[in-house]
Amino acid sequence: MPTTVGGHIELGDVTPHNIRQLKKLNSVVFPIAYTDKFYKDVLELGSMAKLAYFNDLVVGAVCCRVETEGDKHRMYIMTLGCLAPYRRLGIGTALLNHVLQKARDHGNIDNIYLHVQINNEDALAFYRKFDFHSVETKEQYYKRIDPPHAHVLQKDMRGCMTAAEPPVPPELSTNVTDTDSMD
Repeated sequence: MPTTVGGHIELGDVTPHNIRQLKKLNSVVFPIAYTDKFYKDVLELGSMAKLAYFNDLVVGAVCCRVETEGDKHRMYIMTLGCLAPYRRLGIGTALLNHVLQKARDHGNIDNIYLHVQINNEDALAFYRKFDFHSVETKEQYYKRIDPPHAHVLQKDMRGCMTAAEPPVPPELSTNVTDTDSMD
């Protein structure tokens, strides 16, 4: 069984049966409230939305989508988060590695991007470890939180569709089981 320091990590599908767990997780992790339409759309994402389980407890999640404009394909990370007590255990890395693998599997993703609140230093540092860079700052991006500004972080995927990601320190390393491939 895959393990990390003191536990076992698995990624599982978001389904109508566990969507309330995602709603609860997001309400704790993120300073904004997502609409019912957001969660309805998440159910249509298939393997682009995953819950992260640590010792069978939902502690994190990722939701992303592919956006196409002309011949350009981008992957947008809508949400990626982990409960505070479970951070630095490799869960965020497992979730982001899932996104990176989905981009590689697609084979035609130009870049991956997301929005991060400008004062979220932990998230900014996390994404920088994976070669995400700020390409823009959007003023007044958020409506009901302070500060309302967001950095747009982006990782270029051209030329690195098969490149390995930075090594994870041994104390944070984990093998992740994706339940999609468990039949």
